[in-house]
Amino acid sequence: MTPRPALLSTRRLPALGVAAAVFAATACTGGDEGDLTGAAEAAEVAIAPEDGTETVAPDAPVTVDAENGEITDVVVEQAAPEGEGEPDTSMTGSLDEDKASWTSDWTLTPGTDVTVTAVAENADGEETEAVSRFSVEPSVEGKRLEVKTDTRARNLLDGQTVGVGMPIVIDFDMPVENKDRVEAAMDVVSEKPAQGAWNWFGDKRAVFRTEEYWEPDQKVTVDLNLAGVQASDGVYGIENSSIEFEVGREQLVEIDNDAHHMTVERDGEKLKEFPVSLGQNTQHSYITRSGVHLVMEKHTNYRMSNDTLGVSPEDPNYYEEVVDYAVRISDSGEFLHSAPWNGMLGEANTSHGCVNMAVSDSKWIYDESLPGDPIDVVDSGREMEVDNGWGFWVRGWDEWVEGSALGEPTSTESSGTPGSPHADPEESGKKDGDQAAEEGEA
Repeated sequence: MTPRPALLSTRRLPALGVAAAVFAATACTGGDEGDLTGAAEAAEVAIAPEDGTETVAPDAPVTVDAENGEITDVVVEQAAPEGEGEPDTSMTGSLDEDKASWTSDWTLTPGTDVTVTAVAENADGEETEAVSRFSVEPSVEGKRLEVKTDTRARNLLDGQTVGVGMPIVIDFDMPVENKDRVEAAMDVVSEKPAQGAWNWFGDKRAVFRTEEYWEPDQKVTVDLNLAGVQASDGVYGIENSSIEFEVGREQLVEIDNDAHHMTVERDGEKLKEFPVSLGQNTQHSYITRSGVHLVMEKHTNYRMSNDTLGVSPEDPNYYEEVVDYAVRISDSGEFLHSAPWNGMLGEANTSHGCVNMAVSDSKWIYDESLPGDPIDVVDSGREMEVDNGWGFWVRGWDEWVEGSALGEPTSTESSGTPGSPHADPEESGKKDGDQAAEEGEA
């Protein structure tokens, strides 16, 4: 995963976020002469945290409030204390309807020096500028949340082209307690809008999927705005990063357990049909699971054996084969693979749980499959588990939304998430806008 150079938003002003306090500045006016000529009052701008603050918590928001005018610009510059490199000015924020109050969307990178410059304009077009400079608390060794790129590599890579069922799997190196804040910091935007939501599988894995499959032929961007998010007590994210991938054509595979038959559709048209043999029902553990699987990995000359399940070579049920083509569809050992030894393709289910195919047919599947292509097995009598590989589509949408820490879906049409990655005001010591404005006037 590579660090994200900038956050892009179509609905926000630029800027960063943090603790609490106030700085006020007022433009010059004509004094009594201005009053006589009916000139508008100068805009007043208050920024929190205030200028000179040295111990700002990374997850407290930056706020800007204006009186007698509208906020026209907010820029938050974030730089390493050493001053090396260009400051990061990618922080975005949200304005209220009156354009009198602005709040940062995301949190701040621990250990940085921040400069907030805000401008407001009064009714006569006169500008007032305010500046606040402060420092963000550094992260503590042993309490730095990071994304595990080694496990994520099994799911998504930058620039990868994937199938329409592809989920977004994010694995963390430390447990996450504040799941709602972390969810709120992970922003998914697609060229073709969809409704989506995160679910958690344990304390270290978050998974995003849409209500329906992705629409084909589009780009999806995942911005992980995790720098400064408090994942648990004293544990903060230390880096923002991005993943960008392409959704390719729509290829759907249905495998009928009873008919021993596979059908492949691409972009709404039937493309291929293959005879197959699924798991025999001589014992439950051999039955191929029903439900939507996803293509996870592809291999050639792949060794397959049940010794991975603890079966000894001396056991009469032991098997070992090297297959020409193998496409993984679960973590429990289910593959679509070559089986030249199986003389019952299209006639009976005789495998130990995999989908057996002719060599030429399995080569076609190998060549034409993308990670995230849906493989729907029907009528086997054994259900796919939601956490078996990428079995996330077996969970109904209503239940999926309930499994989100935020409890509601998000639209991928533009940047923005439900909830907030910031600390609660009581935790961060953040003053509300009215209090901040009063102190600024004083």
